[in-house]
Amino acid sequence: MKVKIINRSVYHKVAEVEVEVPDNIKKEEVLDYLNEYSQMYEYEMDEAINEAKYEFGFGLDNDEGLDEKDEESEWRYEIVGQNYGGHL
Repeated sequence: MKVKIINRSVYHKVAEVEVEVPDNIKKEEVLDYLNEYSQMYEYEMDEAINEAKYEFGFGLDNDEGLDEKDEESEWRYEIVGQNYGGHL
């Protein structure tokens, strides 16, 4: 008799990049600015995520606010030095 053993293991990657946003942009407008000018960070993020190491697990047990369990990919922004940000 043959028995097939099956395993599903989940791994994830997390990467971050920093970009400059003009000082005249209010923090409440940063999300709109980042969405409008996404080309200024997409390539860098692709590079960073490609270089990131795989970590075992879903990646939901972190301090980054990445908590969308039903999403295959999740993007956030945080204003450096301020307690302000959210999902992209």
